[in-house]
Amino acid sequence: MSFDAREFLKTVTESPGVYRMFDESSNVLYVGKARRLRQRLSSYFRNSGLNAKTQALVGRIADIQVTVTRSETEALLLEQTLIKSLRPPYNILLRDDKSYPYVFLSDRHPYPALEFRRSRQKREDGRYFGPFTSSGAVRESLALMQKIFRIRNCEDTVFAHRTRPCLQYQINRCSAPCVGYISQDAYRRDLEHAVMCLEGKSDQVTEQLNTEMEQASQALDFEQAAFLRDRIQQLRRLQTSQSVDTEGGDADVFALAERPGGLCISLLSIRQGRVLGSRHHAPDNELDLPAAALLSEFVSQYYLGQEREIPDEILTSHASDDPELLRAALSEKAGRRIRLAHQVRGHRAQWLELARTNAEQQLATQLAGRQQLSNRFSHLREALGLDETPARLECFDISHSHGEATVASCVVFDQNGPVKSDYRRFNIENIAPGDDYAAMEQALTRRYRRIRNGEAKRPDVLIVDGGKGQLNMAREVFRAQDIHDIMLLGVAKGTSRKPGLETLFIDTIDRSLSLEGNSPALHLIQHIRDEAHRFAITGHRQRRDKQRRTSTLQDIAGVGPKRRRELLRFFGGLQGVRNASRDDLARVPGISNQLASQIHQALHG
Repeated sequence: MSFDAREFLKTVTESPGVYRMFDESSNVLYVGKARRLRQRLSSYFRNSGLNAKTQALVGRIADIQVTVTRSETEALLLEQTLIKSLRPPYNILLRDDKSYPYVFLSDRHPYPALEFRRSRQKREDGRYFGPFTSSGAVRESLALMQKIFRIRNCEDTVFAHRTRPCLQYQINRCSAPCVGYISQDAYRRDLEHAVMCLEGKSDQVTEQLNTEMEQASQALDFEQAAFLRDRIQQLRRLQTSQSVDTEGGDADVFALAERPGGLCISLLSIRQGRVLGSRHHAPDNELDLPAAALLSEFVSQYYLGQEREIPDEILTSHASDDPELLRAALSEKAGRRIRLAHQVRGHRAQWLELARTNAEQQLATQLAGRQQLSNRFSHLREALGLDETPARLECFDISHSHGEATVASCVVFDQNGPVKSDYRRFNIENIAPGDDYAAMEQALTRRYRRIRNGEAKRPDVLIVDGGKGQLNMAREVFRAQDIHDIMLLGVAKGTSRKPGLETLFIDTIDRSLSLEGNSPALHLIQHIRDEAHRFAITGHRQRRDKQRRTSTLQDIAGVGPKRRRELLRFFGGLQGVRNASRDDLARVPGISNQLASQIHQALHG
């Protein structure tokens, strides 16, 4: 069966990450990274503009797997690790493992450049940094040093014959030492800062620049202070903390994601503090084990059922049902003490969260498979007693916080899965706070008035989450809008509110239906209901936070004059604070993780 790119791209996240392309024999063809996975992968399947090599690659694709990362930098590190270990045929031509790149700094030139070198020359007077494993990473680092510190990158012969600044000066990528626009002392100071960054001492550079910025400000040299502020902000972006290279340790991280109709266990391998890759498994759960027991059984079989390397730590998203037994068995096989944990902090918590993200992403891809969806729609037709398989489903849900910022959601599914372009949200106004029935009436009236007027596509089945009351409200709306050819389906949660125990009401509250927990038809209903719930909550939070959002540090509780001063000094101004992540905010002296979250929430919603 050929690879269905359109269906695959519907499920791919916009997050940064790494993708692997496979042929029909499950051999890796290509490994790549992307700042936005969906955008990058979509570029391979456009109708024109691909070169011959890319067309040949796309023609062999039978499957694509993605690994979500926390940043593009992490994706770059993981990409290089996978390329070196897997050596895909479409990547090998881009790499040269015969020599490793260096960065060279001359000792003899009055205005030395940071130069890219493929090998180390014994007779040269100067300093080498490296070797590095990736030439791309070296060139990227040199470009950053040039952008931040304006270090020259021209050849010595070009430098010696310049009579006026080149284009690099015009675009603020060089301080024009070739024509004396900067003194040797000032250039050497910038070069020293660039070298410190290459040595991993960027925090010290930032502190020095902060001091210089304050001195310039006190001397009323505001132009220089602004220049230093911009440089500090660029450095802060360079320093954004990454979970891959900041902490050591060997660990395997297991995360289980489960939804009606499917589950996925993702394994994230960490070695020496760096993410080496991920693998996804979809084991059968014929005995309907709870998540903790299922994950514990999987970990046991993964290590004890076959010969595998056991790292020092094993982290799991769920607590093991018998952790001491599993820990003892793993320690005995490894011949050393193995740490087994599910409640962790710091960088281990980041690893675990990353594994959960990958598990959720992979599960979403599995559940959206066309064959599975087709099977679910067929079972829904049989369950509802329809003559034809429904082609379009709509589901509504309501979300609010004690009546505040009420939002209704409408999500649409067809036989290919979610039709996100047809999703709609409705801001509910002029009702009593917390009146879900009035909110549902307003949303349905606004939606189905447009459908009656031919301004929107007509669904075959309308699903409302809430049971009898919401179903009756939908019937009243249909009666008022003179709509009679759309089936109504109310979904009432059971007394325990557990998935699989729902009661369905077809058109009226007198016609009920209960489906088995493993019914594909019920899984489809649960899927669209959960999607409507997610879409409503997201819209509600956005609306609520927009109403509550403030734009200045003075209005944030817990941020007094001293903390405001520390924040502005650390990031070089308010704009730097706005661009900072929660983790970056927490690095400021006096700012706790909780306060960092409050500041980020206040500034961004």
